[in-house]
Amino acid sequence: MAISMTESAASHVRRSIEGRGKGEGIRLGVRTTGCSGLAYVLEFVDEVTSDDLVFESHGVKVIIDPKSLTYLDGTELDFVREGLNEGFKFNNPNVRGECGCGESFNV
Repeated sequence: MAISMTESAASHVRRSIEGRGKGEGIRLGVRTTGCSGLAYVLEFVDEVTSDDLVFESHGVKVIIDPKSLTYLDGTELDFVREGLNEGFKFNNPNVRGECGCGESFNV
């Protein structure tokens, strides 16, 4: 079981944590929402709890709760720039379908 990130994503997270002035890493999770059922959640983590699973990629910690790992195992987090837009892209091998707007997915 593993979660990873590209160098581009790690660099973006590292810069963001430095800009905040604190942080252990970034939390990746899922929540129930949208027309397909699940959506990704990303947030900064200032304190790791005993229940958290911690993966490290390119020197950045990716923290995840055990329940979310069921849906996200094997996911690679990337940070991409396309024209004027930039953002995180989730390369999740477990996804079986996505809604038309791209806001949610199912496994």
